[in-house]
Amino acid sequence: MDEGKYFIVKKKAVPEVLLKVVEAKRLLDSEKVYTVQEAADIVGISRSSFYKYKDDIFPFHENTRGKTITFMLQIDDKPGILSSVLNCVSKNGVNILTIHQSIPVNGIASLTLSIEIPSQFEDTAIIFEAIEALEGIHYTKILARE
Repeated sequence: MDEGKYFIVKKKAVPEVLLKVVEAKRLLDSEKVYTVQEAADIVGISRSSFYKYKDDIFPFHENTRGKTITFMLQIDDKPGILSSVLNCVSKNGVNILTIHQSIPVNGIASLTLSIEIPSQFEDTAIIFEAIEALEGIHYTKILARE
């Protein structure tokens, strides 16, 4: 069996705490509330639950394709790693909009990429799985979707 890192499940199968995290994130994004504690209190979860799951659940939108995704990676500070990331993105036919790499600290650099997913792209998870499989990549985290 293929062990994918991403799944699409129906809302009724998602634990309530995760749905509340999504709602808290929506409140924070809408600027109706300004702190995580306020958002957590409104939806009825602890602040620690919010932080535990906030990077692991996002609402699925059919119109994700043809949109911009900004994500961050932590990478080893070794020659060729940035190049391999950019080549991976390019091979998947995704347009790179912005690139920012921090100054490495203790041999690790943070890289932020904004990419435009073409409307004909079948599965956006493919590109993230390909990047995560590259040597020298510690983790990826989606920061925003537009």
